Amino acid sequence: MKRFIGISSGGKAGSDERAEVPVTLFSRVADDAACRDGRFHYDTGDRGQDYGGCVFLYAVDAHWNVFLATLFVVWLQCQNLAQGRALHPDLVVSSYNELGGNPWTEIRATLGLAQKAAANGLLGSLLPVPIDSAGNRTEGTSNNRDHKNLVFRETDAIGHPLSSLSGIVSGVGLLCQSQTTSFVPYFQSGLDALSWRQEVPEIFYPASFIPGLREIGTWPLQTWGGVYPRTGWTTQAEEPKAAAINAQRAGDIVTRTSQPHVYVPVTGSSSSGQKVWPPGPLMEKDRRTGTWQMMVPRSESSCNVFGTNDLISLTGWGGGRVDSAGDYVWNLWRPYKCCQRRGQFYLFSIDWIAYPP
Repeated sequence: MKRFIGISSGGKAGSDERAEVPVTLFSRVADDAACRDGRFHYDTGDRGQDYGGCVFLYAVDAHWNVFLATLFVVWLQCQNLAQGRALHPDLVVSSYNELGGNPWTEIRATLGLAQKAAANGLLGSLLPVPIDSAGNRTEGTSNNRDHKNLVFRETDAIGHPLSSLSGIVSGVGLLCQSQTTSFVPYFQSGLDALSWRQEVPEIFYPASFIPGLREIGTWPLQTWGGVYPRTGWTTQAEEPKAAAINAQRAGDIVTRTSQPHVYVPVTGSSSSGQKVWPPGPLMEKDRRTGTWQMMVPRSESSCNVFGTNDLISLTGWGGGRVDSAGDYVWNLWRPYKCCQRRGQFYLFSIDWIAYPP
């Protein structure tokens, strides 16, 4: 009899055919009550039977068989191991209006004032307008409508509260170790004020001025907007989509190294006795590099990529997702593959089934 550890995406814990191991750490990370007024807290306690989120189900036996997909890994000791696959919530990405006003209550209380003070003190003198005046600012009036949908938003990318848990559990072979560390501020737009506000040097990337490059959507049929320039300015009539563009840009920055921004790259290495195959840099519309789960203003139990074609929808993708306070939060889930180290040197691996599919 196999023992099952984990939870299914948006499902119920346990079934008649599976021997269930009680799990409390992977309960829903936020619920509707915790998201009142666009503010939320993270909680890892047991919430009963409703297990929302995007955690994959693990089947654990003598070898790791995950979703019946086997990948053999060969070490110098000639031991063949099946490879584990896991979808981790690496980052909590928030898009909001006012500098230092992250809707994640704990982050706002600990980093909000420091972020605002640092941004104004260090960079305020370099910019033509006060730094804290840009939040929720639109360009254009009723007489000059060419920039009416140009909106600026702040964006933060913080290590998910469960990120560090994977490093602990990975030591006993139950999860792959994440590249991120819980509560680490990987990106804060207030500290990256020069690039996030003035588009320097982002405006010089080819994708910033050539239509069709790095579009979030199916260009030229439809597009939410471009990933470049990776700044807080977006031209988008629907606020939820504008916030999603900001989130995609922040994720694009932190999952790469040597970017012209003030940030901490997500490049953590494994130190838990595992061989880990982390996902590559985040790419728009590519599930293999990351998917998004909305937490605010609507707590969702599924993950998807941005850029949905909603041309024939009556309400559009943003319908039911507009927040009155202008606060939007997503979990960024990324797929990992790993195996326990057996021997001195890693030789090769054979992947029979692509992951993620």
